Amino acid sequence: MVVERGKRRDFKNMYLKKLKLTNFKNCSSAEIDFSAKINCFIGDNGAGKTNILDAIYYLSFCKSYFNSIDNQNIKHEEDFFAIHGEYFNEDETNDLISCVQKRAKKKSFKKNKKEYDRLADHIGLLPLVMISPYDRDLINDGSELRRKYIDGVISQFDNIYLKSLLAYNKTLLQRNTLLKQFAERHYFDKASLQVWDDKLCELGIIIHEKRRDFLKEFNPLFESYYQYLSQGSENVEIVYDSQLLEKPMQELLEENIEKDRIVKYTTQGIHKDDLILNIKGFPVKKYGSQGQQKSFVIAIKLAQFEYTRLKKEFKPILLFDDIFDKLDDKRVQQIIHLVNENNFGQVFITDTQKQRIEHLFREADIDHLIFSVNSGNVEKEV
Repeated sequence: MVVERGKRRDFKNMYLKKLKLTNFKNCSSAEIDFSAKINCFIGDNGAGKTNILDAIYYLSFCKSYFNSIDNQNIKHEEDFFAIHGEYFNEDETNDLISCVQKRAKKKSFKKNKKEYDRLADHIGLLPLVMISPYDRDLINDGSELRRKYIDGVISQFDNIYLKSLLAYNKTLLQRNTLLKQFAERHYFDKASLQVWDDKLCELGIIIHEKRRDFLKEFNPLFESYYQYLSQGSENVEIVYDSQLLEKPMQELLEENIEKDRIVKYTTQGIHKDDLILNIKGFPVKKYGSQGQQKSFVIAIKLAQFEYTRLKKEFKPILLFDDIFDKLDDKRVQQIIHLVNENNFGQVFITDTQKQRIEHLFREADIDHLIFSVNSGNVEKEV
């Protein structure tokens, strides 16, 4: 937990030394050398600050944080985009990661000039956590987004979970297709449905147990970071809400078969799981202020950073996109003090207020670089 940060063993550090962009979103061309610690991008809304962070995200996850359609990230009226990043780690080795997307072509992703056969082989090699205003959707949107978030975190470290999840979704589709066929053809064959029920139960138990175990590890990290940000004034919790906590999945499927036949899809199972996000015992969506909601999400992402660090034994790169807005000065100061500690590696920050950034880092005396961004052009401040 946060209060025990100083007691932990030191982890390896890896950082992005240089980033080169061509025709990525609103940036025609940029070549940037970074600090191994803190890098700040200052500019107006729409200047292109977030695009730089998104390019860094691309190099870790082979896709955009904001727009999964690669062709739409090519600068208007250009034929391609290219992102190149040079990484340095404590083993004193450099890795060159490259992503090139041409219109109507397959995306090219390379490590040290060697093309990946499968993009999945790259995921997890360059640990990274992004914190963005869009993360508020975890609070405000439906359960699907929260399931997607937890699935994404667990899948990076547990291949059995990922395979089980993919197989479950495929089986769920087969069962739903069969239910539609029953309705269209006005007949019912329980034996053929039971085949998919058995498979759903087998996979559902695996996924349910791994989600439950993950939250047992994750919750203390999250609660500790929130207490740190709020200086211990507010109690928070993430509660795992699952139908399987009430009854075995086989029993749920059997009890709801008539309902499933009427609506023509599977109404029970781990695909209905949710995370209940509470502050002071009440839903943060309804009872949390904007600042509390933002702190809640930041604490979730910082817990993800910590969880990743413990699993990978690497300090992930941390991206803060416009997180200081709606936070009071005390919480902002807590975040700055946090990233100055040895547990954190390289950090990238965007903000619209140059004076705020200069004041924060002058007070904290942290090694940092400041870059100004205007219409996709990036210049280092002297």
